[in-house]
Amino acid sequence: MAPANYKRTAHRWRLLALMLTGVFFAFGSFWLVQIMQRGGDGNPDVNLGDAPDYIIENFSFVRMSETGKPKYVISGARLTHRPADNTSVIDKPVVQSMTVEHPRMTMTANTAHINQDQNQIDLAGNVDIHRPGNATTQPMQIRTEALTLLPDEDIAKTDRKIDMTLGATAVTGTGMIANNATQQIHLGGRGQIVYPPRGKR
Repeated sequence: MAPANYKRTAHRWRLLALMLTGVFFAFGSFWLVQIMQRGGDGNPDVNLGDAPDYIIENFSFVRMSETGKPKYVISGARLTHRPADNTSVIDKPVVQSMTVEHPRMTMTANTAHINQDQNQIDLAGNVDIHRPGNATTQPMQIRTEALTLLPDEDIAKTDRKIDMTLGATAVTGTGMIANNATQQIHLGGRGQIVYPPRGKR
């Protein structure tokens, strides 16, 4: 009787070992397939290539300040986001400042490239900056071909040629740093300033 029980127990252990081996290979094969589909690093969120993960038509969004007030609005005809480098490309962008301390500025261009990790907006192609005048400031308009915006710092800068009008004064130059918070504009390189003729006294 004991030898029969021993043979039955040994058979059960061999059967259990075969089942465990089969389960192990089944899970191993499944894991290998998943790894190959994910690009070989086991990360299911990897987006191979430069394909966008979402596209938005005729969009508009508001960036809020730390105090909960609107800081600026970005809108455009089309936004394409690429997860590979967390950047967005906007067609026909419109950027408007929403601060109440200074006149509202509106910036337009052909395209915009937004780096969300660095909070930077690069405008390109027919860049136009317009600021209306009020009781204390003159109307201003700046035209250039490329402009970098740092929204958190209220700074706009370029190393390209600019054409600016401030009231009746015309200014041309190469390179500019404009600080909207301090209302100061620094021009770099050679330029030209044309003042309007003085009125009769």
